[in-house]
Amino acid sequence: MMAPHRVRFVQILAAAVAVLFGVATLFAGGRVLLGSDPGYEVFRPLLIYNTAMGVAYLAAGITVWRSVNAGRYAAGAIFLLNLLVLVGILVVYRSGGAVAVDSLRAMTLRTVVWLVLFMAVAWLGRSRTAA
Repeated sequence: MMAPHRVRFVQILAAAVAVLFGVATLFAGGRVLLGSDPGYEVFRPLLIYNTAMGVAYLAAGITVWRSVNAGRYAAGAIFLLNLLVLVGILVVYRSGGAVAVDSLRAMTLRTVVWLVLFMAVAWLGRSRTAA
C-alpha cells in the first residue's frame, strides 16, 4: 500500500499534466484558428477537434483534482475519443486523404498521454480503495 501523501502527489501531478496539456492545446489550436501559420499542413477538422478537446482536457484536470473516481471516467472518455479520432485519421491518411503525417504523430501523442493519465487515475482509485 502506498502512503496517502504519495497517492495525493500522483493525483495532483495527473491533474496538473491534464490542465497544462489543455492550456497548451488551446493556445496552439487557437493561434492556428486565428490565422497563425504553424509551418506544416493543417487538417482543419482535426484542428477544430483538438482545440475543442483542450477545454475537455482542462475540465478533466479539474475533475481529477477534485475526485479520483470522476476523474477516471473523464480521462477514460478522453482517451477513447482520441483513440477513435486517431483511428479515423489513420484511415483517411492511408486512403490518400488530406492528413499530414504530423497530424498522425500529434494525435498519437495525445492518445498516449491520455492513456497514461487514465491508467494513473485508475491506479489512484484502486490505491484509495485499498487504503
